[in-house]
Amino acid sequence: MVNPILDPTGLAKQKTEGGLAQRRPLSGARVGLLDNTKHNAMLFLQEVGRLLVEEAGAGQVTIVETKKSFSVPVDDEIVGRYRGVADVVVTGIGDCGSCSAAAVADGINFEKAGMPAAVVLTDAFTTTGRTMAGVHGNPDYEWITTEHPVAVLAEDEVRERARALLPEIVRTLTEEGQ
Repeated sequence: MVNPILDPTGLAKQKTEGGLAQRRPLSGARVGLLDNTKHNAMLFLQEVGRLLVEEAGAGQVTIVETKKSFSVPVDDEIVGRYRGVADVVVTGIGDCGSCSAAAVADGINFEKAGMPAAVVLTDAFTTTGRTMAGVHGNPDYEWITTEHPVAVLAEDEVRERARALLPEIVRTLTEEGQ
């Protein structure tokens, strides 16, 4: 049974079943990082990328891009660039309403293109994330939640946050049902 989902833009979307990319071990995986331009997001992502390679067995970080706008989901062109060079993607940090909504949409778009995605949002914007997941036809989509805010953290605190979230990021990228 297909359930219509109301989109605030006035369009109806159909619920997609699952919508997650096939998971695999991280061993040798090519990692893509997508920075949403929020303060401390790039530092966080670079630390996650380093930890995925040095401690979780990923092969290398092969692509790092910064979005032009934190509030607009990635388009097919960007997804296509990642598809050619990354096996998994980590994106974030959603620590405002519009950037959280776009980050969830980004994760769903990468998943639909066959790349497991770990999306990081702060706990202040879970409702925003859940709403956007529904709008994009995957109301049960899961992301990683961290304490709000991240933008005001010092560099060492951002690195500590990345380390603390690493196990959940690895699980999200490798285990079915996330």
